[in-house]
Formats: sequence, C-alpha cells, structure tokens
Amino acid sequence: MEELIITQWDGVALALAGAAIAVGLGGIGSSIGVSLAGQAGAGVTTEQPEKFGKVLVLEALPGTQGIYGFLVGFLILLNTGIIKGAMLDLSMAQGWQLLFACLPCGLACLFSGIYQGKVSAAGMNMIAKDASQMGKAIVLSAMVETYAVLGFLISALLIFFIDLT
Repeated sequence: MEELIITQWDGVALALAGAAIAVGLGGIGSSIGVSLAGQAGAGVTTEQPEKFGKVLVLEALPGTQGIYGFLVGFLILLNTGIIKGAMLDLSMAQGWQLLFACLPCGLACLFSGIYQGKVSAAGMNMIAKDASQMGKAIVLSAMVETYAVLGFLISALLIFFIDLT
C-alpha cells in the first residue's frame, strides 16, 4: 500500500484554491450581472441616448461583486505571505480553513451579482419610462448588494481570525 505524503505545499495549494474560488465566483457573478444590465441599458440608450449617464450607474452596480472576490483573494495572498515573497508553511488544516473562509464571499458574490444585474435591468426599465425614478432604481439594486457585502465581511473576518502561526 502506498503511503500518502503531505508536503508544505498542500496547505498553500488549498489556500490558493480558496482565493481562486472567491475571485472566480465573484467575477462570474459580476460578468453575468453586468451583461444582463448592459443588455437592458443598450435598449434604453438606443431609444433615449440622453439617459446614458443614469444607465451607466445601474450598469456598474453588479460589477462590485468581482471587486469583493478580488479583495478576498488578495487577503489570502497577503496573509499567507505570497505577496511579500515569504510564503508561510501552511498545514493542511490551515489550508482547508482558508479555503472554506473564501466560500461565503464567492457564493454570495456569484448569486448576488447575477440577481443584482436583473434588478438593475428592471431599474433601467423604470428610468426609461420616468427618469425621476433613478433613486428608487439604485436603492432596489443596492439591496441585493447587501448580501455580497455580508459574504465579503464574513470571509474577511474568517481569514483574519485563522491562526497561521
């Protein structure tokens, strides 16, 4: 029977997988959300080009989930010493902890990015009919963002409180 050999790189690999999950899922959510909003925005600005500025604000809102995912990935790279060039020797347990710490942000950003794009698209339909509804459209879209922020905060707190010594 072959013996399983665990190296110092296994914990690091798990931590990097966590960072990739947060960045990847956040980016996917934002890409889909921005795409959905952009499709609606293209329709609005084709008919009413003067509303481009308002459309652009609603278009940008679903893009923030990718930023939150990126920040969590950056925290992993920073806290593991990879960015500083002095990588820590992480155990498998530490690697798993870091990987799981990235999941709240990754999953929250994936789904909230998609659904925020849908709400932003609906908001564009509101402003197409009545530009004075812009504030309401932003608030409705920002409500979805709340859950991406919460996912980011939980992931960041988990990363900060994992003992890497």
